[in-house]
Amino acid sequence: MQKLLPGILAMAAVVVASNILVQHLFGQWLTWGAFTYPFAFLVTDLTNRIYGAAAARKVILAGFVTGALCSFIGTQIMGEFGPLVTWRIAMGSGIAFLAAQLLDVAVFNRLRQGNWWRAPLVSTLIGASVDTALFFTIAFAGALAFLEAGNDVSWANEALPLLGHGPMAPLWVSLAVADWGVKLLLALVALVPFRLIVGKLVAKVA
Repeated sequence: MQKLLPGILAMAAVVVASNILVQHLFGQWLTWGAFTYPFAFLVTDLTNRIYGAAAARKVILAGFVTGALCSFIGTQIMGEFGPLVTWRIAMGSGIAFLAAQLLDVAVFNRLRQGNWWRAPLVSTLIGASVDTALFFTIAFAGALAFLEAGNDVSWANEALPLLGHGPMAPLWVSLAVADWGVKLLLALVALVPFRLIVGKLVAKVA
C-alpha cells in the first residue's frame, strides 16, 4: 500500500482542488474545476501502467471516498442560493467519477499492449465522455427532477443557443459540452507528463 501513497495523495489532491475550484466561474460556460478534474484520469492511468489495474482501482476508491466527503461537506455549507452542493450534484459526482474511472481502467487494460499513447488517450477520452454525460444528466436534467424534488433546477433547463451560438438547448447541455471539450483537450496535454513520468518510474521499478 505504501507504494500507492503518492497516487492516492495525488488523486485526493485533484478531487479536493476540483471541489473547491468548481465554485468559481471561468467565463460563461466553465468553472476553474474543469481544468483540474481531468487530471484524475492521468493519476489513474499512471497507476495502472506502473502497478496494474488492481492498484489503480484502490486509488480510484480513495478518490471516490475523498469526493464523497467533499460533497457531504458542501451540502452543509450554505451559499447565496442554497447549499454549495445539492444532493443531486453529490449523487451525479459520485456516480460519474466511479463509473468513468473504472471504465478508464478497463479500456486501458484492453489497450495496454499497443503503442504507449493509445491506452491512456483512448481510455481517458472514453472515460471523460462518460463522466461528463453522467454527471450533467444526473445533476441537472429536468427529466430527473424526481431525484431531489426540493431542488429547483429550472435555471439549468432554460433553453438557450448551444454555447451561445448553436441550436437551442437546455443551459446544462452547453455546460456539459464546454466541460467535455476541456476534458478532450487535457487528455492530449496529459500525454506529455504521462510519457515522462512513466519513463522515470518504470526505470526505478525495474
